Amino acid sequence: MSDREMSEQSVGFKIVIPARYGSTRLPGKPLIPIAGKPMIQHVVERARASAADEVLVATDDQRIAEVCHGFGAEVVMTGREHRSGSERISEVIGLRGWGDDVVVVNLQGDEPAMPAALLDQVATDLASIADLGMSTLAAPISDRTTLFDPHVVKVVTDAEGYALYFSRAPMPWHRDEFLADRETLPASVAFLRHIGLYAYRAGFLKRYLAWAPSPLEVAESLEQLRVLWHGERIHVAIAASEPGPGVDTASDLAEAERHLA
Repeated sequence: MSDREMSEQSVGFKIVIPARYGSTRLPGKPLIPIAGKPMIQHVVERARASAADEVLVATDDQRIAEVCHGFGAEVVMTGREHRSGSERISEVIGLRGWGDDVVVVNLQGDEPAMPAALLDQVATDLASIADLGMSTLAAPISDRTTLFDPHVVKVVTDAEGYALYFSRAPMPWHRDEFLADRETLPASVAFLRHIGLYAYRAGFLKRYLAWAPSPLEVAESLEQLRVLWHGERIHVAIAASEPGPGVDTASDLAEAERHLA
C-alpha cells in the first residue's frame, strides 16, 4: 500500500461551518427554511454525513446559535469583527487549541446541498500531500453560458493540479477558436469552475490571515488569490461528484428547494 493510500484511509479532519446572520441579499440566510428545515440544519446534516471527527458551527449571532442547539449541533460563539469565514474559523482553531497539522474543512453555511463525499475528498486531498497548506475542488465547464458568467469563478491549473489563477473572467482564453466562434467551447483545452469548498492545515490558515490582502484579491473579490500572490500553492482536485446548489440569491433558494424537496 502506498503512503498516499494509507493517508487516505487514516485521515481525520474537522469541519467548521461559518454562519452569519447579516446578508445584503438574504438577511438571516442561515435560518431561511428550505424543504421544512432551516438552511443551517441541512448544512450540518451534510457535514455529519461525512467522515469528519468533529462538526462545529461558528457564529456571532445568538439566533443562529439557538436554532443550532435546537437540532443538536455544536456551536462556537465567535467575535463580530470577522470579515470572512476564514477569519471566523481561525478564531475557532485558537479557541479549541488545535495543532498546526489539524486538517480543517471550511463548509459555508449557505451550502445546504453539498455532498458529504466532496467534504471527504477535499480533506483527503490535502492530507495526502505533504507540506501543502490548502486544497480545494473544481468541476468541468461544458457550456459557454457558465464560462462567461462572472458569478462563476474559473480556475486554471498546472500539470499537477496546482492552481495557477482564479478569475471571474472566462479562462483560459483560446485566442483562435474564440475569435472564430464564441457559441461553443473549444475541445482542445479544459475549462474548470471552482467549487468554493476549502481544506486548510490549521497552521497555514494562521499564516494566511497574517498576510495583507493582495491587489488581485481585491480586484476579483476572491480571497484565495492572496495565497497565490504570496507564493504558496493550492491543490485543485476534480470533484468526484456534482455539488448541489448553493444559496446566494432568492432564485438560488428556489433551486435549492427543488433539489432538497
